[in-house]
Amino acid sequence: MFDKILVAVDDNEVSQRAFQAAITLGKLMSARLLLVHVQSPVEMSFPNRGFPYESTYPGATAEAFGMQLEQWEETEERGRQLLRSLADAATASGVHADVSQPLGNPGQTLCELARTWGASLIVVGRRGHTGLEEALAGSVSNYVMHHAHCPVLTVQGKTPA
Repeated sequence: MFDKILVAVDDNEVSQRAFQAAITLGKLMSARLLLVHVQSPVEMSFPNRGFPYESTYPGATAEAFGMQLEQWEETEERGRQLLRSLADAATASGVHADVSQPLGNPGQTLCELARTWGASLIVVGRRGHTGLEEALAGSVSNYVMHHAHCPVLTVQGKTPA
C-alpha cells in the first residue's frame, strides 16, 4: 500500500519520532523512504542568503556579507549531516532511504516534492502548537495535511493541555 514514504526531518525530538515511525512502516511495507530536510529562509535561525551587499545597500560591508555566506554554508552542512546520519540509521534498519535538502517554504516544498516523487505517504511531526501560537509560528503539518495529494501521518509531539 505505501511503497514510497516521504519523511519530513529536522533536528528536534518530534522529527526523530516521525523518523522512527517511518522506519517501522518502511520495514513492514518494504517501502523506500525519502528523507527531506527543507532549508527555510523564513525561519529566524536561517541565515539570509540574499544579505544586501554594499553596492546595493549603503552600510552593508563585504565582511558582513562574508559572515552571512559562512552562516548559510554552516546551515546547509548541518542539514547534510543530519540527512546522512538518518539515512545511515535507516540503512542499518534495513530500509532504503534517499535524501533531499531543498530550499523553500516547508509545507509547500514537502507537498510539491511528494507529488513529483510519487510518494504514497508523507510522515511529518507535529509540535502541538495551538491557537495563537500556531497562528504566529505557522504549522507545516497543518499545511501538509490540507494540501498533500496522498495520505499524511502526523506524529504528535507535546500533547496540548
